[in-house]
Amino acid sequence: MKIFFLLLVFLFAATLVILMIWRQLDHRADRAEMARLIALQPKSPRVFDPAMVADLPDPARRYFEYTILRGTPLFTVADIEMTGQFSLGTKEAPNYMAMTARQVLAAPNGFVWKMSGGKGVMRMSGSDSASWTRFWIAGLAPVARFGETSDHTSSAFGRYIAEAVFWTPAALLPRQNIVWQAVNKNTSKVTIHHNGITQDVYISVTPEGQPTEVSFPRWSDANPEGIYRLQPFGGYLSEFRNIAGFRLPTHVEAGNFFGTEDYFPFYLVDVTNLQFPQAE
Repeated sequence: MKIFFLLLVFLFAATLVILMIWRQLDHRADRAEMARLIALQPKSPRVFDPAMVADLPDPARRYFEYTILRGTPLFTVADIEMTGQFSLGTKEAPNYMAMTARQVLAAPNGFVWKMSGGKGVMRMSGSDSASWTRFWIAGLAPVARFGETSDHTSSAFGRYIAEAVFWTPAALLPRQNIVWQAVNKNTSKVTIHHNGITQDVYISVTPEGQPTEVSFPRWSDANPEGIYRLQPFGGYLSEFRNIAGFRLPTHVEAGNFFGTEDYFPFYLVDVTNLQFPQAE
């Protein structure tokens, strides 16, 4: 009996060590991908001139002239710290958890969102990226690990292109594979092609050009059937601040089925710090 008990203790300790090493490998992967994305920051970027967008449809032109001030260096990679609430529940029972997160955003090349939320043994942490979703409970038990599929890639691409609209507008200035069109007087559509994926994003702006709503058809399985399909996603932007020459929202609310009665904002965040880092 004593030998059996010692064997159980050994197996428990060995499992714990393996899980701790596994978690550290995830942290290492997060840091490596963040560093790779930051290295894509332009070293000596051009500065913004309204002439760059003079030929765009009116709502798109107003969007850029509002979000980027004349003479601003056109950095395209942002390092963002945020606090807020995140839900894995439903519209009827959201069960929001308080969370903090750091995100490196480098559209169209990728992103990493690294978060921690909840309390006690139910504390959740992990990361989303263009390649993976990895989350842990209490830092010891993996509860979600998927990615490296075309479905995941397409879903993630929609997310970080939409986020570029409000946090890295310089990444979406018109060029090859980025096309802007007018939808109506105060709405524009940007279409981005990258690595075989095409994503449309709709931006609603005020007469001054401030973006207030961002929406897009997202490839997602967040539906009762649990199957991947295109469905509306989007949210609201507010509390704009001037950050390094960009006018950017510091409060974002977003969720699935945007614009319908099933809309559920599961992601509510406030930006506490945003910078445009240079690779070391």
